[in-house]
Amino acid sequence: METLQQITVAPIQKITPFLTFNNQAEEAMNLYLSIFKDSKIIQTERIKDEKFGEIGALFIATIELFGQRYMLLNGGPHFTFTDGISLMVQCDSQEEIDDYWEKLTADGGKEIQCGWLVDKFGVSWQITPSIFGKLMSSGDASKSQRVMNAVMQMVKIDIHTLLQAYEG
Repeated sequence: METLQQITVAPIQKITPFLTFNNQAEEAMNLYLSIFKDSKIIQTERIKDEKFGEIGALFIATIELFGQRYMLLNGGPHFTFTDGISLMVQCDSQEEIDDYWEKLTADGGKEIQCGWLVDKFGVSWQITPSIFGKLMSSGDASKSQRVMNAVMQMVKIDIHTLLQAYEG
């Protein structure tokens, strides 16, 4: 029998976001895997006892999106999401912003403001251009203020408009 020290365990991240859905974890998993190209299923567990739900339904899954692991659980109707926690996606182009925005707001998702949206499951997302941090930390307070003012007027972020605001 192997001892605990002899068992090889793959390294895991210290903190893993754990998303608890009512009964849509599998649908959410499939949506997120279809949207984010660098993604995969790490592990799934299906319900084996009817007292925990429908036999064969997804109970819990571990997925990976761009190297970040997430756990998804079907926990029941008393679990809901709020915008106090969001998942931020750094985008390198307007095309990437537009693509994620369209896919995450589809079928009942909601556009919020300043690059924030809520998907059809209630999960909050920030779809943000990676250049935003650089524009805001240039050291020129007037440029940063113009960029922030532009962002506050937007729903989905438009990189071209941010750059125009930055330049004045």
